[in-house]
Amino acid sequence: MSKPALPEPVKLISSIFSGSRDILNKTIISLSEKFGKLDYISALIPFEYTDYYAKESGTSLIRRFISFENLVSPDTLPDIKLFTNKVEENFMRDGSRLVNIDPGYISRAHLILATGKAYTHRPYIRDGIYADLTLIFVKHTFRSLEWTYPDYSDRDMIMMFNNIRERYMIQAQGLKNDQMRTMSSEQGE
Repeated sequence: MSKPALPEPVKLISSIFSGSRDILNKTIISLSEKFGKLDYISALIPFEYTDYYAKESGTSLIRRFISFENLVSPDTLPDIKLFTNKVEENFMRDGSRLVNIDPGYISRAHLILATGKAYTHRPYIRDGIYADLTLIFVKHTFRSLEWTYPDYSDRDMIMMFNNIRERYMIQAQGLKNDQMRTMSSEQGE
């Protein structure tokens, strides 16, 4: 019989894209005010893998990936997605989104994105939010799956996510060491 245990904290990440650098920067500020200090921000990346968002958001979209210093519990992902939806709404004009925010997290085993769209590989979490298993970590690197978005399968993106995961692993080990020291000191009292 398995014994339920609390999950390890995870590394909060987000993809943000917009046709406006100003809106992109304001969005990043909004997210850091809510979720804490950033420990990674990518260069500006042209968003060219799909024209799915062109009608709503324009054709010259730019993107940034960010990650946050503070680790979070994976069960907070729906709350995070609902907050990012509100940020998107704050930047709407005439019913069109001027920014798209895709939050998710990196753990030891995978990269998960939050979405409001159901699909076969997206288990329901709560509050209308699903978990999209986007990448898995196997043999020292992230690997794409048959449903992974092409941009997340890109070699350079995989390298970026591997680097963010390395930072996460150092943080997770630090937390584990802190917990061990706390337990040792409590037992010594």
